[in-house]
Amino acid sequence: METEGAAARQAKESLELAFQMSQILDTGLDRHTLSLLMALCDRGANPEALAALVRELSSAAPPTAAAAAPSPVSNGTATPAPATASLFPSGLRRP
Repeated sequence: METEGAAARQAKESLELAFQMSQILDTGLDRHTLSLLMALCDRGANPEALAALVRELSSAAPPTAAAAAPSPVSNGTATPAPATASLFPSGLRRP
């Protein structure tokens, strides 16, 4: 049980470090997407191929609704746009 807790802490720290590096490099990846990419690498996926796929998906993604058109402001307040959109649908989240 203790080793599982240590492994979970290690994984969380690794994800946090990777996310901080991602933010510094301005990749636009959220924590969930980054964790999926890290899990794929852990399972043997080629990191360079994943990076190419992410670049392709990012460039082919349609602009977000907030960026595409100004939102109408009827009562003087604007709704905040999401900080980062995930490249993957939420249906791929792990249980």
